[in-house]
Amino acid sequence: MSADIRQALCDFVYAEARLLDEGRYEEWLELFTEDGRYWMPLAPGQDDPRLHASLMYEDRLLLRVRVERLAGQRTFSQQPKSRCHHLLQAPYVDLDHPEADAAAGRHVVRTAFHYVETRQDEKTLYAGWATHHLLAGPDGLRLRLKRVDLVNSDAAFGNIQLFM
Repeated sequence: MSADIRQALCDFVYAEARLLDEGRYEEWLELFTEDGRYWMPLAPGQDDPRLHASLMYEDRLLLRVRVERLAGQRTFSQQPKSRCHHLLQAPYVDLDHPEADAAAGRHVVRTAFHYVETRQDEKTLYAGWATHHLLAGPDGLRLRLKRVDLVNSDAAFGNIQLFM
């Protein structure tokens, strides 16, 4: 894999986190393919979101609904709005992942993170790994799947308001 492709994959991960941190959810949603998914497994090592409960497993339609809810004036749980910040470790391009095929434009990038979500005086810290399944095409890189594995995914959580 060329250094340019590797750098473009890492740049994509950083840019995606920046869109979320800046609350640019419409632009973030456009990063997904039409069949794209956002998945947050409930248990460590979970391998199929359709056979197990998940914290989140959303297609483009559900992601669109959440983005519109976050922008809504009548979303009282977001008055004032929540904010977030990602602290990312350097992304790792996983060439050995079974779904990675550079010749076919399929790439998998894994990134360890710390994430803070805050609203008024409340702060919640999450830590884990984000795995981006990316497709390279004529319009650039697109997200086919974003999987967010929390270190303590099996813990009891309050409402997770935003996207990690």
